[in-house]
Amino acid sequence: MSFLTSISSPPQINSLFCSPIFSLYRFHSPSFSSLYHRKQSYGSWRIIRELGFLGDFRGKGRVTSGSMGKQKGGFFWVSSPWSSRGSCSCSSSKGDGFESEEDEEEVDEEEGARSFCVLPDRWDVLGLGQAMVDFSGMVDDEFLERLGLEKGTRKVVNHEERGRVLQAMDGCSYKAAAGGSLSNSLVALARLGYKPIGGPALNVAMAGSVGSDPLGGFYRAKLHRANVNFLSEPIKDGTTGTVIVLTTPDAQRTMLAYQGTSSTINYDSCLAGIVSKTNIFVVEGYLFELPDTIKTIIRACEEARRSGALIAVTASDVSCIERHYDDYWEIVGNYADILFANSDEARALCHFSSKESPISATRYLSHFVPLVSVTDGPKGSYIGVKGEAVYIPPSPCVPVDTCGAGDAYASGILYGILRGVSDLKGMGTLAARIAATVVGQQGTRLRVQDAVDLAESFAFNLEGSSSSVSSDVGSDHISSL
Repeated sequence: MSFLTSISSPPQINSLFCSPIFSLYRFHSPSFSSLYHRKQSYGSWRIIRELGFLGDFRGKGRVTSGSMGKQKGGFFWVSSPWSSRGSCSCSSSKGDGFESEEDEEEVDEEEGARSFCVLPDRWDVLGLGQAMVDFSGMVDDEFLERLGLEKGTRKVVNHEERGRVLQAMDGCSYKAAAGGSLSNSLVALARLGYKPIGGPALNVAMAGSVGSDPLGGFYRAKLHRANVNFLSEPIKDGTTGTVIVLTTPDAQRTMLAYQGTSSTINYDSCLAGIVSKTNIFVVEGYLFELPDTIKTIIRACEEARRSGALIAVTASDVSCIERHYDDYWEIVGNYADILFANSDEARALCHFSSKESPISATRYLSHFVPLVSVTDGPKGSYIGVKGEAVYIPPSPCVPVDTCGAGDAYASGILYGILRGVSDLKGMGTLAARIAATVVGQQGTRLRVQDAVDLAESFAFNLEGSSSSVSSDVGSDHISSL
């Protein structure tokens, strides 16, 4: 008996994992060609000013950040390409944002630009999360000590603290990206599904909160280039949040999050409409930090459940779990079909001490959530089902930057599910390879060519294996209780 057929509750899982939904990916999902998307890097204090942190916005050009379109039940925001190369035929648009230097990497253009003005009937994956612009750079331990920052932690900062750190980074080499944990996973997933390898191209979208400032336009445009359509309308006069990611030579990352003034996500007809048209709905744990967001998350999960979607939750951060423990379990215990966590986050959700093993936490959580994914850094990872756990060995790599490893791993699990894979070991092995690829580079995003290579390798392995291959609960691939 395979993993897909072994899960008996809740009924939602049987109807989604084991049935008609997956035929959508093989036969019925609309196929779109890809947008041009590129990777952007920055390396000067000037760019900070140009993105609107310290002075007047002095962009080099114009960004067409979006146009409004009507959808049954409300409005959605349709991203427009941030380049004249993939022009959009929507009826109206407006320019606000920053047009940056030419990106270093482009996708193969043989299939042309994917137009999001004609939206798919359903989204393969819709993520609801914090929309933050990441500034990531390499620093030494002395830099952290000089600023009084504790290495390896995540801290919420105010406007003044953010300015102090950014000013100290003047002259450092760093990159700007449409960041956030969830968006890292969504971009990796969209790049894995960029070409119809092993199934039709994937339709990936995100909803969240960005301001109407230049950073908001930057965020929307960068996601659009990566084939992730950002569907939420910008908040008028709001400011977009940022995360400063400082990585030391030992690959440890220290994060400083500024939530901005657009840190509110309301449940409205727009969000309800898009949630009802998705196959996997992903909730980012960092959302619990935002005021009153639990109400929005509950209503969105109820809509997702009614419409037949799988619901995935990312644990995101230990301190966030500790501060909002009851809210986490309100969602995890009542709605989650899939849970993503690292070993520390899994222990925090279980109220386990640091002495407890990750496999114990995985087993415990899998009594409440049908599919649990727990990563344990260089030691490997576990996938939990019905009180048992499959061990996934780590994929070898030379670590450069651990930031984004868990996000990349989650994209591999989602990709495997979307491709109808029932072999837990194979799914976890792909996720581990994706994570190792990201750890072995500078930056949090899976690169385009790496994603294509991984997808092709995965499809080849699937074709070469028997269609009956699966990881049975109770087999030697799964740890006994």
